Amino acid sequence: MSATKTWQLREMSREELVQKKHELLEEDFNLRMQSAVTTPQNPKRLCEIRREIARINTILHEDETGIRKLGVKAL
Repeated sequence: MSATKTWQLREMSREELVQKKHELLEEDFNLRMQSAVTTPQNPKRLCEIRREIARINTILHEDETGIRKLGVKAL
């Protein structure tokens, strides 16, 4: 599973972003549990997941504060 580009996240609706964030949090939890027991197959994925969650949080915050609206395609 590859990381989603920021422009792709900005085109999603709020519900889609919240769902994606939930899925990433679950994946992060599972990878952390796996790394506690054994060596993870892709340790870089943990970092990628955290960054993507941070991007989603930033985009949701921008929408809440009115900085930039969701679902608007860039020119």
